[in-house]
Amino acid sequence: MPTYHYRCKSCKHEFEELQKISESPLVKCPSCHKDTLVRLVSGGVGLVFKGSGFYLTDYKKPSRSEKSHTKSEPLPAPKKDTPKSDSSKTST
Repeated sequence: MPTYHYRCKSCKHEFEELQKISESPLVKCPSCHKDTLVRLVSGGVGLVFKGSGFYLTDYKKPSRSEKSHTKSEPLPAPKKDTPKSDSSKTST
């Protein structure tokens, strides 16, 4: 259920109310008891994921038959290191 922000036009009282989305907005101010409440538009609310299924380790791994259908590129051949001769040394 979302939390809605309200402000009274007459007494400027502000508060938050936890309501269902299907509920109609509040009208009567709890402070001055006048029918001058306005529901404010709020922004910048963070999204919180709770429960399982939100981590990479929670997802199902592909089966072997699914792996065989995917095309993979061949790995490049490893480079061979050739020993370098040291020509700076001279024998006397």
